[in-house]
Amino acid sequence: MAINPQAVELNEVIEQANPHALALLSEKGKGIFFPKKGILAQTADARRCGINATIGAALEDNGSPMCLRSIADNVRLDPKDVFPYAPSYGKPEMRRQWHSMIYAKNPSLGNAPISTPVATNALTHGLSVCGYLFCDPGDRVIIPDMFWGNYRLILENAYSARLDAFPTFAGGGSFNVTGLKDKLAEGGPGKKIVLFNSPNNPTGYTPTVSEAGAIRDALVEAADAGNDIVVLIDDAYFGLVYEDGVFSESMFALLAGAHERILAVKLDGATKEDYVWGLRVGFITMGCRRSSPEMYASLEAKLAGCVRGGISNASHVGQSLLLAAYTNENYAAEKKEKFETLKRRYSRIREILAAHPEYGDAYEALPFNSGYFMCVRLKKAAAEAVRQRLLSEYSIGIIAVGDVIRVAFSSTPLDKLEELYAGIYGAAKDVAPDA
Repeated sequence: MAINPQAVELNEVIEQANPHALALLSEKGKGIFFPKKGILAQTADARRCGINATIGAALEDNGSPMCLRSIADNVRLDPKDVFPYAPSYGKPEMRRQWHSMIYAKNPSLGNAPISTPVATNALTHGLSVCGYLFCDPGDRVIIPDMFWGNYRLILENAYSARLDAFPTFAGGGSFNVTGLKDKLAEGGPGKKIVLFNSPNNPTGYTPTVSEAGAIRDALVEAADAGNDIVVLIDDAYFGLVYEDGVFSESMFALLAGAHERILAVKLDGATKEDYVWGLRVGFITMGCRRSSPEMYASLEAKLAGCVRGGISNASHVGQSLLLAAYTNENYAAEKKEKFETLKRRYSRIREILAAHPEYGDAYEALPFNSGYFMCVRLKKAAAEAVRQRLLSEYSIGIIAVGDVIRVAFSSTPLDKLEELYAGIYGAAKDVAPDA
């Protein structure tokens, strides 16, 4: 298939600024573009006309969005911030707001230039867009072996990439930086795709400050060796860190300006950060040491082209609701209150496990310090057998994966945690082969 001249133009701009960034794009990524001509361009040309018969949306005779009162009466926002299409790039005010918030939340970024976030239909869609942009069939995606199962559907099933996992933890429960280095070295220098998620789903682990620095150093070392590396940083649970000494910023802050051969891609959004799972608003932001405003604009155009070609645009009402929240004087206090609720549950789990050493006969907690989840590894019983026993005899639901049980303390009331962990212990003893 011939590449559209508009895509060729974007590729040339990217290559001029940083040929390593262009080399990281998949064939689909090289071919995608946001159309500046055709319907969108003609609609833009007519924006200030007295009669504008270009827009594919219905308007009232006074020019306001046509809407049903039975819907509009349930939304306080101005109809213009709810019912029309949002731009495929995202609502401009929301993009600027999220851009400034990234810097505020990640002081290690300093003044490093980054792209302006492009809005997606939350993290899942953002990951799919990255699959489109970076993954050719057969490409390896280097990833810790404790990962969100949906990555397989998104990257393997949809884009024919291959998840190539290394053990998440090394001895003593530290992050396995050596495992990452070994994977980066496999196959010799070339294009490498790495995917990080911290706080991690399912383990609820975030690297410590020293581990985060070691991860950065490992990637820089691999880049120095001639690898072109795109690092996809899934920040779905960003900000939910409960212990001192844990890296509380995004790995994006350490990688956005780390090396000209490293393209850092931040995938984040309001879903978990702001407890709005149904609004479906996420963002993709990029950073690289060797860049230019024109390169970022070209990459943003490719992202927006993926969005337009897939879902047209992310939720307008979702973006507008969030923008209103971020300028509300109560926002910070309300967010802190929810954080403290989750932190109390986390602390209570620590207390329960410390108070019951006998639980160690049946299971051990994997390292955890953040996020929504924690995991226990069963020592004798099969996780699925324990799950079934918990359902039938204890009225407790958990997630079983291999020999690991994932516990979502994010959705478990504080006063039910004691019963939960006692139940896991009881069910594991019930179904163990030597019970």
